[in-house]
Amino acid sequence: MKIGAVYPQIECGGAPEALDRIGRAVEEMGLDHLVMYDHVVGAVHEGREPPLWGPYTQNDPFHDPFVAFGYLAGITKRIQMYTGVLILPQRQTVLVAKQATDVELLSGGRLVLGVGIGWNYVEYDSLGYDFKKRGKRMDEQIPYLRRLWSEHEFSFKGEFDSIDRANIIPRPRTNIPIFAGGLSDPAYRRAARLCDGFMFGGLTGEALREAWTNMRSYVKEAGRSVEDFVGHTYLMSAENFGGADVQAAADMVREWEDMGGTEVSIVSMGRGFKEVDQHIDHYQAVLAKVR
Repeated sequence: MKIGAVYPQIECGGAPEALDRIGRAVEEMGLDHLVMYDHVVGAVHEGREPPLWGPYTQNDPFHDPFVAFGYLAGITKRIQMYTGVLILPQRQTVLVAKQATDVELLSGGRLVLGVGIGWNYVEYDSLGYDFKKRGKRMDEQIPYLRRLWSEHEFSFKGEFDSIDRANIIPRPRTNIPIFAGGLSDPAYRRAARLCDGFMFGGLTGEALREAWTNMRSYVKEAGRSVEDFVGHTYLMSAENFGGADVQAAADMVREWEDMGGTEVSIVSMGRGFKEVDQHIDHYQAVLAKVR
């Protein structure tokens, strides 16, 4: 079981010192990876129709994952870096391919690109993309990314993107894994067809077991290897998107392993921590309890 941590962005206030300290600590304590969530724009929730249902507002800070991972690539040697998840349909596909390539090269092949469709239509509007077509756009983007990373000059014309006898350079030295995230059956089916793994968030117990069972059945239906498909989950409380306490997190790791899951990420946000050291101590306590 691979064990990592989620960077507690919204509770670190955007402080660069926190990124440095937590990045180094995760590496030194022997965790396998660090996950960073993604939002470009935060929005006021009040007075919206339809309502914004997601957990973050205009007051929650987020680093750009690619920029942050470029920094972490220079101060760490071993840990993998996961976007969990990058909201792919609101970004330029070719630019994502370029940025991901640079992180892969600078880190020596330690990037895992987690992608999802998001929930914040205000963010989509601000970036100039159609919120209602986000799922369909991501269906096109994932295979296109793989071509950008693997082929020399080529031509492509899709519904949302096109390229004419061109490509990015340099390209990655290794295959960048693409994981998907989400909370819906269409997200599971998309991942089964197009991705290398799935990152489950906000599910515990029997709900997680059912989702993982369905996910694997879709992978099999797609004619792909269930054994090679990665199952990743976040150690969250059942009540909200906050982190589980130490004992509950350790129990969830064992339960997930029994389900056939392969990776977990410790979540420290939502536990009332005020200092960076409290987040680091929580990672260490969960790791010690598990191992």
